[in-house]
Amino acid sequence: MQDTLLQQGIDLMVYGMGTVIVFLTILVILTGIMSRLVLRYFPDPVAVEPKKSRAPATTGAAVEPHIQRVIEEAIRQHRTR
Repeated sequence: MQDTLLQQGIDLMVYGMGTVIVFLTILVILTGIMSRLVLRYFPDPVAVEPKKSRAPATTGAAVEPHIQRVIEEAIRQHRTR
């Protein structure tokens, strides 16, 4: 009785794993085919890059004076440690 029960378990395991492998293989193949079809019949539109406009460089004067003093104090405290 033990051998037949063990044999049935192994048969069921092989059948289940075989089914999963076959399903995943078919899934990979069909996904590849669909990918090629989509790329062939619906290609990506050519991306047109907008002209790059350079923003004027900001100077240090854009920072408010009290913020600049706080930053300088933080840097000084960091360097003294």
